[in-house]
Amino acid sequence: MNNRTEILDLRTSLEVLRGIDGQIVETDVEVDPEAELSGVYRHVGAGGTVMRPTKVDGPAMIFKNVKGHPDASVVIGLLASRERVGILLGCEKENLGKLLCDCALNPIMPEVTEEAAPCQEVIYRAEDPGFDLFKLIPAPTNTPVDAGPYITMGMCYATHPDTGLSDVTIHRMCIQSKDELSIFLQPGSRHIGAMAERATELNQPLPISISIGVDPAIEIGSCFEPPTTPLGFNELSIAGAIRRQPVKLHKCVSIQENAIANAEYVIEGEIMPGVKVVEDQNSHTGFAMPEFPGYNGHASKECWLIKVKAVTTRKNPIMQTVIGPSEEHVNLAGIPTEASIYNMIDKALPGKVTNVYAHPSGGGKYMAVLQCRKTVHTDEGKQRQAALLAFSAFPELKHVILVDEDVDIFDTRDVLWAMNTRFQGDRDIVTIPGVRCHPLDPSSIPEYAPSITDGGISCKTIFDCTVPFHLKERFVRAQFMDVDPDKWLK
Repeated sequence: MNNRTEILDLRTSLEVLRGIDGQIVETDVEVDPEAELSGVYRHVGAGGTVMRPTKVDGPAMIFKNVKGHPDASVVIGLLASRERVGILLGCEKENLGKLLCDCALNPIMPEVTEEAAPCQEVIYRAEDPGFDLFKLIPAPTNTPVDAGPYITMGMCYATHPDTGLSDVTIHRMCIQSKDELSIFLQPGSRHIGAMAERATELNQPLPISISIGVDPAIEIGSCFEPPTTPLGFNELSIAGAIRRQPVKLHKCVSIQENAIANAEYVIEGEIMPGVKVVEDQNSHTGFAMPEFPGYNGHASKECWLIKVKAVTTRKNPIMQTVIGPSEEHVNLAGIPTEASIYNMIDKALPGKVTNVYAHPSGGGKYMAVLQCRKTVHTDEGKQRQAALLAFSAFPELKHVILVDEDVDIFDTRDVLWAMNTRFQGDRDIVTIPGVRCHPLDPSSIPEYAPSITDGGISCKTIFDCTVPFHLKERFVRAQFMDVDPDKWLK
């Protein structure tokens, strides 16, 4: 199977993984979606910034017996291994960022199909007796103090009221009542937010479809951010480029919008103009859900309200979910981050950065490791120029570590080796204080340091662990005989 062109939905992804040892496990033991499901997967393969003990690079997991949801199952951790992402996107794990970069530059736009959509095999309308999101959607809570059941892998698709241009992004959404969701839209950060704000100015609701359980190429592509994908750029076109064919959309049954035709679930609704929701209005815990830095996110008082009109599903649908601070979030956020950084640097300094890694300890957002190449004396200093470009390519980036081309950027031990043998703190640290970074960084608050004037302000830092060009010959690593070990290991 050519995975880049033949995996077009979640079910095919799962079948591919079933054929590879160690990539997926399934259980028929009943599990409670309220905190227990995530508690189990923490030990199976969550990784990321999840509190230890947790397992890194474990298998994905399918729960077939979910309490209160006899006809559904839940999959978690599908993208919690970089190797697994590579399998599902048909690419070596080290080159995923380059693949996404190429696909963002060569998009294939989605198409609306008139064929029967798998996502509409079963239809539930809000006016139907007994319609209840709590019963229809097996959305888990990550921890016992979550604001409620969260939809964490919903592909939110909407259209700008003025331009008619559509876009897809992922947001945290909490089930608030039988026909209402809250959606957290960080001001100015995502395209759906801009659409909702404009619809409110026009005093009209914004139709929105939320597709859950889709092709992993769509999930990864949906996580690009400006400036790589500016307002009006439809990220479904990146998934189209990955698969070398358009993503298929289908008209919704209750609103004037499209949804992803091959999804397991689609929630159709409208973002109500000017209506704000307290995220934890049902739990009153003060928390939302654990976010990618590894801490419980605080409940927002400024969530937008989605009034749900219908839910459509496949028969025996598969809910897909993610643990907020897990390795899965790292890959979802980090691989597009790598693509954005690599794209900008390669345009300005072609050939000087050979690869980029958004490190898991930064949740795929806070830290990047850049592999740099110096071939002539005038390349000295360009590595720091590359770091500045990285901050421009991805504004939420906080730390950049620069290493030479003989360092494996995907091996933290090797990166720290470079820091210990090719780095002096008094000459190789560059700090840029007072820059807007990411609001979920718990250290970016005025109480943490006098230099921080507002929440979300950080000191961006470059750690230059590259050898000065004129000293390269003194820093050659010990060379070993190049042999094929299979002769001795068979």
